[in-house]
Amino acid sequence: MNKKRIFLEHIGQTSPFPLCIEIERAEGIYMYAPDGQRYTDLVSGVSVSNVGHCHPKVVAAVKAQVEKYMHLMVYGEIIQSPQIQLAELLTEQLPHNLDSIYFVNSGTEATDAAIKLAKRVTGRYEIAAFQNSYHGSSQGSMSVLGNHDLKAPFLPIIPGCTFLRFNQWKDLQLITDKMAAVIVEPVQGEAGVIVAQNGYLKALQQRCRETGTLLIFDEIQTGFGRTGRLFRFMHEEAIPDILCCAKAMGGGMPLGAFIASKAMMQTLTHDPVLGHITTFGGHPVCCAAALAQLQILLEENWILQVEPKAELFKKLLEKHPLITEIRHAGLMMAVQMDSEEHNVRLFELLTKNGILTDQFIYNPLSFRIAPPLIITEAQIQETCELIIKCINEL
Repeated sequence: MNKKRIFLEHIGQTSPFPLCIEIERAEGIYMYAPDGQRYTDLVSGVSVSNVGHCHPKVVAAVKAQVEKYMHLMVYGEIIQSPQIQLAELLTEQLPHNLDSIYFVNSGTEATDAAIKLAKRVTGRYEIAAFQNSYHGSSQGSMSVLGNHDLKAPFLPIIPGCTFLRFNQWKDLQLITDKMAAVIVEPVQGEAGVIVAQNGYLKALQQRCRETGTLLIFDEIQTGFGRTGRLFRFMHEEAIPDILCCAKAMGGGMPLGAFIASKAMMQTLTHDPVLGHITTFGGHPVCCAAALAQLQILLEENWILQVEPKAELFKKLLEKHPLITEIRHAGLMMAVQMDSEEHNVRLFELLTKNGILTDQFIYNPLSFRIAPPLIITEAQIQETCELIIKCINEL
């Protein structure tokens, strides 16, 4: 059996039409197939590879940690240097109320756990979320996912969820004192990069304070420099009570976290004990990679270059007549085509020509541009020329 056949027969699939591209190695912004075909990565594993593929310092950190120890014990029992160094460095970058980190394995687990924490702290069970939001695929995170069609085959799921319209200010009055939390993406990713309007998140925070409702920011896609600051909320005046992160956090390794105040986090330690527990969350090898990744982002000036690079992408693409709109929050970009048919055909042409992009779950007119933050202006120029060439072939 060849590799493609094994992949299709023995790997659980997420759709009837996977890309089926075999990648032998990856470096920087490029992936390479066994036959030498080079793919420019405009997806970054969906905002994961912010410092590029196989950054030497991340690879070195992983190798060094593997030689010391890997899994030792379930989370929270043993002092492990990679965990505490990462927690110290990350909390130094955050507001004072976000001083306690609980490491998990992924974004969906971070979302689940953040909801549990909000319920435990407030004693309430209702949750508000937003239409067209995406927070993950587990039962808990799917409950606050803002698309009924994706959830319908798996009902019933967690009850008590209310869905507001994003950027509709009057809907904030639907938040009540019966709600444990409101969970929101500061930039709606799978809706096609829909950015919160100026002042909207601040108004959301104010309404949550009025009702005693905790505010959860899902920064799983936007975190670690993607939008031009370490986290998107740093562009705003609003500060969350609980912050969820994952994806780019691990520098290419699987890692997530939910972050809150020490006082809030302590509620998970009693009544009952083990209020939240994980075997592999905060795996030392993943934390070592994450520490290296965060150090790189803080040392380099790539985050400061995010907005100019996004503007260059926009300048080189927006004048094409088949492109109707380009939305972006830094290098989290959605290029909207004039028709769904053109968008589908363009995706196929780009892949054939060595450009790896992606489509959005809720926006069939747009394709994703979210390259590693290390992409250079020359690489952007080359990439956009090829994108325009493919669009012209339509």
